[in-house]
Amino acid sequence: MVWVTLPEGYLWGYLSAALTLICFFIIGRIERHTRSVEQCFQVAVLLGIAAYWLPSIVFLIFPIWGYLYYMNIFEFRSILASLIGFACVAIWAVVGNYFSLFTFHFSLSYNLFAWIPVGAVLLAWLGATIARQTLRVR
Repeated sequence: MVWVTLPEGYLWGYLSAALTLICFFIIGRIERHTRSVEQCFQVAVLLGIAAYWLPSIVFLIFPIWGYLYYMNIFEFRSILASLIGFACVAIWAVVGNYFSLFTFHFSLSYNLFAWIPVGAVLLAWLGATIARQTLRVR
């Protein structure tokens, strides 16, 4: 019998994928002609938490800002809310490291195998969104 071993940290990608999917659901529920400040803060906090297992996931904020710009609900306050959300998680990470509650070392190349489930979930979400929009047009 052959046992397949997964790379270290691969399973944490599923938790990161779930947090990322929640982020996209939050952003997708913003109505037109409303403010997106609170949602940007929530998304930044969730992405910051997911960055514990997959640090390079923080760069997903740029496509989110692009989507907000495309929907004409992007403003400078959204950027500030996102940065404050990331700062809140960073402060808690520093406090947790200081009191040895957990260890966190920020490295963009850490745990890149976790992008496999995250990418699969994001592609499935994107495909479902495109299919839903196509069926609405018909």
